[in-house]
Amino acid sequence: MEKSKIYLSSPHMGGTEEKYVKEAFDTNWIAPLGPNVNGFEASIESYLGASKNVAALSSGTAAIHLSLIILNVKRGDEVLCQSMTFSASANPILYQGATPVFIDSEMDTWNMCPVQLEKGIKNRMDAGVKPKAIIIVHLYGMPCNISELKRVADRYSIPIVEDSAEALGSTYKGAKCGTFGDFSILSFNGNKIITTSGGGAIVCKNVDLKNKAVFLATQARDQAPHYQHSEIGYNYRMSNITAGIGRGQMEVLDKHVGLRRDMNVFYQDLFATIKGVMVFKEPSSDYFSNHWLSCILIDEAIAGFNREDVRLALEEENIEARPLWKPMHLQPIFKNYAYFGNGVSDSLFRDGLCLPSGSNLTEEDRLRISAAIMNIIKKQTL
Repeated sequence: MEKSKIYLSSPHMGGTEEKYVKEAFDTNWIAPLGPNVNGFEASIESYLGASKNVAALSSGTAAIHLSLIILNVKRGDEVLCQSMTFSASANPILYQGATPVFIDSEMDTWNMCPVQLEKGIKNRMDAGVKPKAIIIVHLYGMPCNISELKRVADRYSIPIVEDSAEALGSTYKGAKCGTFGDFSILSFNGNKIITTSGGGAIVCKNVDLKNKAVFLATQARDQAPHYQHSEIGYNYRMSNITAGIGRGQMEVLDKHVGLRRDMNVFYQDLFATIKGVMVFKEPSSDYFSNHWLSCILIDEAIAGFNREDVRLALEEENIEARPLWKPMHLQPIFKNYAYFGNGVSDSLFRDGLCLPSGSNLTEEDRLRISAAIMNIIKKQTL
């Protein structure tokens, strides 16, 4: 009999989500507004603190897109973007007709390198183009080196869009990820640390910016008794039903963070004596990662096996694993755009692997993962 599938990161319900969804049905709030939307936004604002204003949207991608629109990014502008990320970080740049410029990672955090960022800014300004925005990412829940990145951004007065899609619950120097950008974005996709099945949020510095985001996300309807539009609008608002799931998920967010961090400790212990394998973890006490996904780097010359050996061996046991994000500058759709780096993200993609990390993994799941990996090690030592 085929073994049950162990997923990389599957949805994990907390138990109260159905109550909020039922309330939406019982009160006929089946719309992109309502008590659950308001309640979900309020719970996120309370969690993030720092007087942030949150608008719940249909996706994290929508949040990035609205951020760029409000920052007045237009055709012909350039936007600097972390190369080591999922394509949703970069795609909205093209939605606006702007040009992405990709920046390499640093090895400590796997996130945007401040040195390469400044090189990129100087190069573009020497060419007579001042970048309109910088999109930073907290990869796999690991906070980026925000102090240095902000220092560079502030030096050239370039706003930051903080892609915190993978980092809800992570902190940098005690402050929550999702609070550092001129705009910040969250994702509640099915595989994230909490989910609304699909959804996201934009985090704004004040209520006026939130209201602008909501206006654009609801087809940019002018104040009039008839349908009148003076700006291009979008159908980006979260539904009241979906937000009900989010309200229940917010009640278990901290628990989910703790369980994901436990999985990272599990992998640190599992690979502690295996030469050539490094488990991705915080570089210092300034960083606190939710460890949305736990990842490893494999030095084949030392370990005697590579990330594909491990991935395929796990696949044979019906255990999902995935290579790290393929950098944007290596993607066919983005290959002709400028890139500033020295190969860090290339090497991460070559040697890195994401391992099952869900907050709903059982002890039996961990035993299966451990046995499969140990079997790979044994084969290499025969």
